[in-house]
Amino acid sequence: MSGLGSGEPPDTEAGRSEWLRRVRWPEQTLLGRLPQRSQTGLLALGGFRQFPSGVHLMREGDATTFVAVLLRGWTKVTALTDTGGLALLAVRHGGDLIGEFAGLDAQPRSATVTAVGGVLAKVIRSEEFAGYLARDPAASAEISRSIVAKTRFSIRRRVEFAGSPVAVRVARVLVELDRAYGFDRTEGGRALGVPLTQQELAALVGAHDPTVHKALRALRRDKIIETGYRSVVILDLPALRTAAGLPSS
Repeated sequence: MSGLGSGEPPDTEAGRSEWLRRVRWPEQTLLGRLPQRSQTGLLALGGFRQFPSGVHLMREGDATTFVAVLLRGWTKVTALTDTGGLALLAVRHGGDLIGEFAGLDAQPRSATVTAVGGVLAKVIRSEEFAGYLARDPAASAEISRSIVAKTRFSIRRRVEFAGSPVAVRVARVLVELDRAYGFDRTEGGRALGVPLTQQELAALVGAHDPTVHKALRALRRDKIIETGYRSVVILDLPALRTAAGLPSS
């Protein structure tokens, strides 16, 4: 996924630069929230790089400090748990910024970012990124708000999930994914647009696969969702919100 109405990016650097000028980025992404001048300035930094599916853009514990602006495709953000398991922390797509924590504080990477399908990104050196922020207070403020939002989300998930049954956590994750990435389908319902397997969804929920599969079956049985290969369609959003322990609207 990238911007709206942009088509596929060309293979040449000049063609990609022209393509970027036509893209309208989703409002929930960093690029979609930046003022036009700040957006143009950020996209002028760094160089284009393609990442095949399954390749790590960043690895937990690495000392690298570059940041990346995702232009096309999806990534998953994961981290090791205390018990040696793998927790799926978030998904990011075209218009999102990744790696900014290490880019700003030069500490080891706190998570691994992996391409889900092919990804096109702008990769930016931390020094270049810092100079951009110093020159553009509006961009610096928006990126600071983005970092605060990510931190708040992480804290809220830990608190909300601590004592919630798995079925509630599954419904709540689906509501959160819909808020960030959902869109209306012409044939009815809302598609999440996030290419997650049920195993990856279980990692995002923080529960074992069989328990999450049971919760999904119950939601399908009640005609609240439909599932397919790497796809979820929400048929009844108010009912899903109720299952998540949230107000229905």
